[in-house]
Amino acid sequence: MIDRGLLLFFPAPASYTGEHVLELQGHGNPVVLDLLLRRVCGLGARLARAGEFTERAFLNGKLDLAQAEAVADLIAARSQAAARAALQSLDGVFSQRVDTLLHELIALRVHVEAAMDFPEEEIDFLADPVLGSRLQAVRETVAGILREAERGLRLSDGTRVAIVGRPNVGKSSLLNALSGSNRAIVNPVAGTTRDVLREQLSIEGVALELVDTAGLRDTDDEVEREGVARARAELAAADAVLLVTETRQAAADQALLATLGDGVRRMVLVNKIDREGGEPRQERRGAVDWLWLSAKTGAGLDALRVELRRLGGDDGTFSARRRHVLALSSVATHLATAAAQLATRHAGELAAEELRLAQHALGEITGLYGSDDLLGAIFSSFCVGK
Repeated sequence: MIDRGLLLFFPAPASYTGEHVLELQGHGNPVVLDLLLRRVCGLGARLARAGEFTERAFLNGKLDLAQAEAVADLIAARSQAAARAALQSLDGVFSQRVDTLLHELIALRVHVEAAMDFPEEEIDFLADPVLGSRLQAVRETVAGILREAERGLRLSDGTRVAIVGRPNVGKSSLLNALSGSNRAIVNPVAGTTRDVLREQLSIEGVALELVDTAGLRDTDDEVEREGVARARAELAAADAVLLVTETRQAAADQALLATLGDGVRRMVLVNKIDREGGEPRQERRGAVDWLWLSAKTGAGLDALRVELRRLGGDDGTFSARRRHVLALSSVATHLATAAAQLATRHAGELAAEELRLAQHALGEITGLYGSDDLLGAIFSSFCVGK
């Protein structure tokens, strides 16, 4: 006797994997469960690989690839918004959007390739304005899904917020104040922060990844120079940038924001107002939000938290992964190239090939097209037992 429990039998194809499944439910004592596993394996069973049950569900047609990934996203969700978005993907919301788009893309291919099959016809089908309008509609649909996928990605991964600025402006103090712990070393000696420090934070259910970086300056110190290089790399990869500065150098420090991409949210935090007797306030200057605060006293931090909450955006319609965003970006690129080629009216074959490549990239999202290497990489990231 090992334990008293339950045996539940799920006959195919109604089980999670689509196969016959026998589930053993025992008491949660790790010692008892270990004895049970040892006995079961001694009778011929083996431990599942990471993600094997969900992989079998995918291979047996119970889930498509995007839904399978949503299972892992739901388990790993770090906020309520991320959990809701993952559940939407698991229910097939993302997959249905992709499937509808796929059918529209196939219809476009049929139109273009049919025109090439009858070159002797007097009517120039490639010059048909209906074709151009349909292609434009598909491109707009792709752009909309891509925006939602990027929102879903931020919910899953957390919005990456880089804290940058010159040495000794209070970047590490700000990270400690927001996280509520002394995660970063604070010292008046310039160049104390040499490496990138990451802190996971949740503000009202929105997941954020705060990244504290080395002070941006020219230096002869080899180690600090590497830290500055890493800081600039984080600056380029961030979803949002908090530029920490002080009143006397705020105008000059704005130049650091000029190199950022169009989609990056910018905020200037004028720190250390406690030294000048100033009051916390905020204002909007063009596309940049300005906040006056003190990381030391906490003045103005509540307003900053409100702005950080907004960085996460509204709840996403569905969860998404980096590969989904890359695939949709590839689709958008191929469609843009196809539109340019159709405009010449003499490159129908090239336009058809671009549409085929767009269809292939779209099919990779749900697993219609893919490779064993891709599947292995995806399911190996799952927890054991799911």
